[in-house]
Amino acid sequence: MPDRTSSFDPKLLEILVAPGTHAPLRYDAGRQELIDDKAGLAYPIRDGIPIMLADEARVLETGSNG
Repeated sequence: MPDRTSSFDPKLLEILVAPGTHAPLRYDAGRQELIDDKAGLAYPIRDGIPIMLADEARVLETGSNG
């Protein structure tokens, strides 16, 4: 059975932008997230679908003391 969460369509990544900043997003395959480096937020990908809602975003840790 194929693992539907192991990859993300690169074509979709090309057209998606961060909801608040409109910045390009970066794909983190290990955590299954789309990263908005500008806002410091990570949006989850569930069953191959990016959840681009502020309420679902995780705040990224900064620095080395986190």
